[in-house]
Amino acid sequence: MTTSNNKSIALIPGDGIGPEITAETLKVLKLVCPDFNYTEYDLGGVAIDKHGEPFPEETRAGVKQADAVLMAAIGGPKYDDLPRDKRPETGLLALRKELQTFANLRPAMVFDSLAHLSTLKEEVVSGVDIMVVRELTGGIYFGQPSEKDEERGYNTMVYTKPEVERIARVAFELARKRGKRLCSVDKSNVLNVSQFWRDVVIEVAKDYPDVELTHMYVDNAAMQLIKYPKQFDVVVTGNLFGDILSDEASMLTGSIGLLPSASLGDGSLPGLFEPVHGSAPDIAGKGLANPMAMILSAAMMLRYSFDMKAEADTIEAAVQATLDAGVMTPDLGGKASTVEIGEAVLANLSLVKS
Repeated sequence: MTTSNNKSIALIPGDGIGPEITAETLKVLKLVCPDFNYTEYDLGGVAIDKHGEPFPEETRAGVKQADAVLMAAIGGPKYDDLPRDKRPETGLLALRKELQTFANLRPAMVFDSLAHLSTLKEEVVSGVDIMVVRELTGGIYFGQPSEKDEERGYNTMVYTKPEVERIARVAFELARKRGKRLCSVDKSNVLNVSQFWRDVVIEVAKDYPDVELTHMYVDNAAMQLIKYPKQFDVVVTGNLFGDILSDEASMLTGSIGLLPSASLGDGSLPGLFEPVHGSAPDIAGKGLANPMAMILSAAMMLRYSFDMKAEADTIEAAVQATLDAGVMTPDLGGKASTVEIGEAVLANLSLVKS
C-alpha cells in the first residue's frame, strides 16, 4: 500500500443506485483529496453478470493492493433465485473475510434539521450521537458446527479471547476520543459465550481507566435505544446482537439514506467503507437516490484509514449545511435529484474550505 498522499482507492460502484451515488461521491473526494487515485472493481450482481461469480479474482487481488475500499451497494431481487453461495451478498461476506475486517463501525447521528423525520418524538432523538461497534467476523454467523436437516437446524456461537480483546480495544479507543462512555451489550445471564465476552471486556477495561464501562443485556439495550437513546455513546457487541442493534439505532435518524459505515481490520489490510442502505433497484437510474450516506462513508474513510480528520470534518460540515439549507432527496421529503445533492454538497464544501 502507498504511504504518500497519493492514496489508492479501490472503488466498487456495485448494483442498482450504486453507480449514481458513486459518481457524486467521487466529485466530493476529488475536490477534497485531488491526489487520490481510483480503480473500479466489480462485486455483487454486476460481477455475476460479467464474470459469473460475485467476487471475481481480479477484484480479490485488486482490493488487497489498495489503501482503502469504498463501496456503494450490491444485490437486487433478480438474484434471489440463485443458490445461496452464488448470490451477491456472498461476495460481500467474502470481501470482508479477505480484508479481515473484524470491526464494523455504525454511527447513528440525528441531524437537528431532520429530527422531525424520526418515528420517535423529537425530544427523544434530538442530539442522539451513537457509535455501534459490531464484531464482524466471529460469533454465530461463522461458528461450527452449523447444520440443517429435515428435523432440526443449529448454529454455534463461539468467541475466542483474542477476538473479544481486539474488538473491545477498538471500542475503548473510540470511546476515549468521544464521550468516554462504553456500553458492552451481551446476554450473560443466559449464554456462557456472553459471560465469557463480559469477562474479557472487563479485563481489557483495566487499560482504559478514563473510560466509563457499563454492561447491558441485549433485550434491555433494544428497549433503551427506543426509550432513551441519548444515554449511549459507544456500544460494543457481538456479531448477531450488533447486526440487530445497529439497524435499530439507524432508524432513530429517520432515514437510512444518511447512514455510513466502516469495517476495519488491524491496519495491515485496507478498510472497507460503505453506506448502510441497499442498492434500491426500483429507483435506479431515476435520479432519486440519496448519495449522502456514501459521501459520509467517504468521510469515514478519510478519518479512520488516513487520519485526515480535518478533511473528514469538512465533508461532514458540507453535508450538514446542505441539509440545513433544505436541499434533500425525496426520501427526506425534498425534491432534489441525486446530482443536485452532489452539486449542493460541492458548493458547501467550497464555502467551508474558504
